Amino acid sequence: MHVKLLDCTLRDGGYYNAWDFDRDLVESYLQAMTALEVDYVELGFRFTSTDGFKGALAYTTDSYINELQVPDGLRLGVMLNASDVVNYSGGIEAALERLFDSAGESPVMLVRLACHIHEFEQALDAGRWLKDRGYIVGINLMQIADRTDEEIEAVAALAEGSAVEVLYFADSLGGLNPDRTAHIIQRLRTHWTGALGIHTHDNMGNALANSMRAIQEGVTWIDGTVTGMGRGPGNAKTEYLALELAPYRGRAGNITPLLNLIDRVFRPMQQEYGWGTNAYYYLAGKYGIHPTYIQQMLDDSRYGAADLQAVIDHLSAEGGKKFSVDMLENSRQFYRGEPRGTWRPRDLMEGREVLILGTGPGVEKHRLAIETFVRTARPVVVALNTQSSIDAELIDVRAACHPVRLLADGPTHARLPQPLVTPASMLPEHVRAGLRNKELLDYGMTVEEGTLSYAETFCTLPTSLVVPYAFAMSLSGRASRILLAGFDGYPAGDPRNAEMEWVLQVFRKSSMNFDPVSLTPTKYPLANTSVYAMV
Repeated sequence: MHVKLLDCTLRDGGYYNAWDFDRDLVESYLQAMTALEVDYVELGFRFTSTDGFKGALAYTTDSYINELQVPDGLRLGVMLNASDVVNYSGGIEAALERLFDSAGESPVMLVRLACHIHEFEQALDAGRWLKDRGYIVGINLMQIADRTDEEIEAVAALAEGSAVEVLYFADSLGGLNPDRTAHIIQRLRTHWTGALGIHTHDNMGNALANSMRAIQEGVTWIDGTVTGMGRGPGNAKTEYLALELAPYRGRAGNITPLLNLIDRVFRPMQQEYGWGTNAYYYLAGKYGIHPTYIQQMLDDSRYGAADLQAVIDHLSAEGGKKFSVDMLENSRQFYRGEPRGTWRPRDLMEGREVLILGTGPGVEKHRLAIETFVRTARPVVVALNTQSSIDAELIDVRAACHPVRLLADGPTHARLPQPLVTPASMLPEHVRAGLRNKELLDYGMTVEEGTLSYAETFCTLPTSLVVPYAFAMSLSGRASRILLAGFDGYPAGDPRNAEMEWVLQVFRKSSMNFDPVSLTPTKYPLANTSVYAMV
């Protein structure tokens, strides 16, 4: 049995840098792949969309490849997302004619189509067009781990007798283990008699083990990437596969140029971009969650460990196989429709000063002065989320509304003595379940881009962050003045600074009565006085 090793480092790794690799790196990489004697290099994608900047390997045109110093004999491939051609406005054939000349006029030999089960039949049509023009055609079947035996066998039956020369299955969510890998192969073999391939992800540390088990089950095409570089946790490592597959390939190749390139380029890139598995990717693989959720949160300083865990908990309950930017950006799906609530902030706040305690270190640093001020001036004290730096008896209520924070902090809120102001009647059941034994003050909220308004028992906000929720509650409550503590700000360059400045700007434009005063040091554009002048 001859096993083929396909390396797709720059194609899969391009999710980190928008496929914008330096030409020197590309050519050094191709030289290393030649020395290693890989069978194919899948150099990049061919996208139909031109929205936003993407580098050359998002399109991997023939003209670009022809400008490279490609070693003689190195066989090149590209990948095409089936959804790009299936949904192309002019139809599948028009999309393919835009992207491909005949194979005899192209430096590309292999074209793989990545598709989901519902796109499979149309992907076969695209494969037939490509085969007729001389290309070797592969199909990568994505997210196969949780498909039923019947679904897998049906796909295999459709593929048999088609233009497809190698049928790949991809462990897209990284949840396979060797036994499940073997079972899928057995189900595919009920109808498919051609070559099989596997593309593994390393969420749970099983990429290499799954690849090797696949070989034992008769799979002859194996994907790898240098250092595992790929979306989310990455893939089986090419440098490991080359060593392990040597007995099956009849050659080991010269790995030294690749190891030198790893030390010089790929290791520093890995430190910059952070691919590789960790506990969060492991959980994502375990629960079938798209790795892009984890990747984007790890790249965003606004998400801490509790946020990551909370998102994973939510997606494991609600389903997260398909990535959605909206879920991370503003959680609109939690607060849709007409806002509703039952609690009136006026009953607590009308005519009184309101002191909002943020989570910055200023609260702890100036705790004694803040406590003296509260005991003397008797403002309504609102603590955001789980802020607990001052005497608990001085806190009147807490405010929390962002579903991620509520998921993360539910057990803590259950232990804290103060009532919690939150859009209780609008929360999903699995979020409310964590607050079942908590006294809730139901101030409703809906999220609508570009909109800010507040009524007696609810508000409409442009974001589901807790700070604007507390501001709207205070304005609805007709507070005589809004005071702040613990709004220190973040280090220069942290996106949360700009986010807070935007919130302040939105409120100032909408209300003449909005002029909060910070009693502790702050980097934000706020009126600032000293708590020590207040006591």
